[in-house]
Amino acid sequence: MKHLLLASLLLFAGCGKKDNPPPVAPTPPAPAPEPVAVAPTPPPEPAPPPTPPPPPAPVIAPYTPAADVPEAITAAVAAADRDDKDRALDAGRKPAEMLAFFKVAPGQKLGELFAGPGYSTELMARVVGDNGKVYAQNTKEILDRFARKPLEERMARPAMKNVVSVEQPAETPFPPEAKNLDAVICVLNYHDFVWLKVDRAKMNKAVLAALKPGGVYGIIDHSAKQGTGLNDVETLHRIDEDAVKKEILAAGFKLDTESDLLRNPEDPRDWNASPRAAAEKRGTSDRFTLRFVKPGGKAGKAAKPAKPAKK
Repeated sequence: MKHLLLASLLLFAGCGKKDNPPPVAPTPPAPAPEPVAVAPTPPPEPAPPPTPPPPPAPVIAPYTPAADVPEAITAAVAAADRDDKDRALDAGRKPAEMLAFFKVAPGQKLGELFAGPGYSTELMARVVGDNGKVYAQNTKEILDRFARKPLEERMARPAMKNVVSVEQPAETPFPPEAKNLDAVICVLNYHDFVWLKVDRAKMNKAVLAALKPGGVYGIIDHSAKQGTGLNDVETLHRIDEDAVKKEILAAGFKLDTESDLLRNPEDPRDWNASPRAAAEKRGTSDRFTLRFVKPGGKAGKAAKPAKPAKK
């Protein structure tokens, strides 16, 4: 009996003893994640350039036409719809007195040599009115260089409806229908015809043919020093007054009279008078103003003798 009890206890004790579990293999580390391609952050858009400030308004110097200027011309210069850029030139160019000196009047037919962007053209057009006409000549070269866009913009204005823009050589400046003109005017550009190699003898003869008897050929230009002839036409944009007289008289014109309207005896005449080069000096050069006429008509009134320019 004791043996059976002891055997049972031993069996029970053996059954309660736990076996050691087999060793467990270590868990391998998780593989590193594949690198994910990240698109680079685009650089920030550049800031738009600042809007440039508007150009400063032109400085408009006071200008009052002389009391004896005809009303039609005074009204044209004072027109409220003229551009401020044009008005800024008035004090230096005295357009009312200039047009009066060249006898521009309502109803006339006019020609302009080297009209450029049309400052003088527009004033002529305003004076001659609906019953008049202005033939504004430019060469293709001049239009392409600097005048085409501003002239086209000007031609869109109501005041220019009686203007014919003429693009042809200076030697044949006007179309066939431009006959019996009252005046042909060239303002500050005769010297350009020299360095542009224009046949001026042919040009002046064409002007003579286009004018009616007694018609005016008006010339304003920057004075070169006396005796310099054509030497300064390109370098200083000036020409000797005597050289101009000689060429135009040779075409068959008569010198009717001249004016000291734009004379400046203080000008040493040694600086470039072109608009861009002159800068703040623009409008201060010594300029001669000559009125020629085609023979056969009534001569103009005599003007006061011109004051001699500084030698």
